[in-house]
Amino acid sequence: MRESAYQLITGRIILLLQGGSVPWRKPWKTQSHLPRNLISKREYRGINIFLLLAMGYESPYWATFNQVRELGGSVRKDEKSSLVVFWKWLEVEEGAEKKRIPLLRYYCVFNAQQCEGIDQYLPKPQTPVIACSPIEAAERIVAGMPRRPLIEHGQRRAFYSPLRDMVGMPSRERFVGTEDYYSTLFHKLTHATGHESRLNRRGVAGERHFGSEPYSKEELVAEMGSCFLCGQAGIVERTIDNSAAYLNGWLRSLKHDATLVVQAAAQAQRAADFIMGKQAEESEVGNDTSAQVTNSSCPTSEAPSPATVERSTPSETTHAMKGEMS
Repeated sequence: MRESAYQLITGRIILLLQGGSVPWRKPWKTQSHLPRNLISKREYRGINIFLLLAMGYESPYWATFNQVRELGGSVRKDEKSSLVVFWKWLEVEEGAEKKRIPLLRYYCVFNAQQCEGIDQYLPKPQTPVIACSPIEAAERIVAGMPRRPLIEHGQRRAFYSPLRDMVGMPSRERFVGTEDYYSTLFHKLTHATGHESRLNRRGVAGERHFGSEPYSKEELVAEMGSCFLCGQAGIVERTIDNSAAYLNGWLRSLKHDATLVVQAAAQAQRAADFIMGKQAEESEVGNDTSAQVTNSSCPTSEAPSPATVERSTPSETTHAMKGEMS
């Protein structure tokens, strides 16, 4: 039986963690270096950023087997493809009602460095224009957050309180560096996007307790959201060492829930988009609802196989507590 998209993606993440690499802490140089499709020039998002950056290629450009072939190029022999996932909405009928269900699909792409005969289609590298320093960029992200919660400094520890809709932060001088301060603040602001007045995320607005499935998932959402925002500000490389030990426990969690990392990354992307005032895209919904999963075989220098469909239903457990979030 073929593995589902969730299983394939989670299996890849687990292998990276077992190899000592935390994929959502993989730094990128600038926003212009984010993985993107060679044809549309559109950036990949959500879990795709972590998956493709983890491959270690210098080129940010990726394409499907057929796209490479349409350009008159070819994929080098024995090169292996990488997974990319996206969400589509499927309309189904349940009795007299129509319901929209998120459909998780995946397809396979190759990096430009795995291909031949397409160099003429690769944009020339450009020196990025630095409009402001990373710290200035981070401050602009914080200042520009729509419906930003109250931020109170001088606290003994960093936390987010859903009840008060308030982020508590120690004084800046108590942090090892300014980058560490913003990485922590981005983590708490990502939590705050889950408030019922914003994105109404179950791990924040719903019932939960420490160690529960919603709580654990929300922590991963906050970690990934912080990484997205640090990457936009250009401070990921300086904060990467702070989180490797903190996330060692995720290996066990991912082995027990194949849907966790895909859905958490999608929600983290929505959270980062909210903080930066961007419109979220339906192709990265990552809802806590049941999803149908489309599978297709990833090629080794050959075209993908036809897709098949199966259903996957995440667990729905609820617990009681609405306290502060670390």
